[in-house]
Amino acid sequence: MAIVRFADQKLFRNPWADFERMRRELDALFQGGGPESGGRGTVFPALNISEDSSHIYVRAEIPGVPAGEVEISVEGDTLSIRGERKTCSAEEKHSYHRRELECGRFSRAVTLPCKIQVDKVEAKAADGIITITLPKAKAVIPRQIKVNVG
Repeated sequence: MAIVRFADQKLFRNPWADFERMRRELDALFQGGGPESGGRGTVFPALNISEDSSHIYVRAEIPGVPAGEVEISVEGDTLSIRGERKTCSAEEKHSYHRRELECGRFSRAVTLPCKIQVDKVEAKAADGIITITLPKAKAVIPRQIKVNVG
């Protein structure tokens, strides 16, 4: 009977290598990015979406971007917000310890929870926050039906 040591096997593979790879990817994910994003966060602008009985409200934080340069569009049930933050200079000679404020073009698209009246959408900007008011379509607004007795 031949005795073969693990170190002598040509096809020996470390069983813990896959766990180590998964741990690194999870660490990168929880630190604001993922393996495909190079460790940087990819969700900008940050949004809050809420609704009442007749409207959907979207609040987007877009500091440093003039309100007139933000493009908002609605196509079907998708709301898109696009723009560009121009605060970076090409000849920066700083050595950063931490850099989280990115510049450049951004785009964010979200699916709305119901149909809306596209022709009545309004947007207001104040203090770096854009509030978009989307009236719900009449077909999705609940109707109160009166019951007649007798």
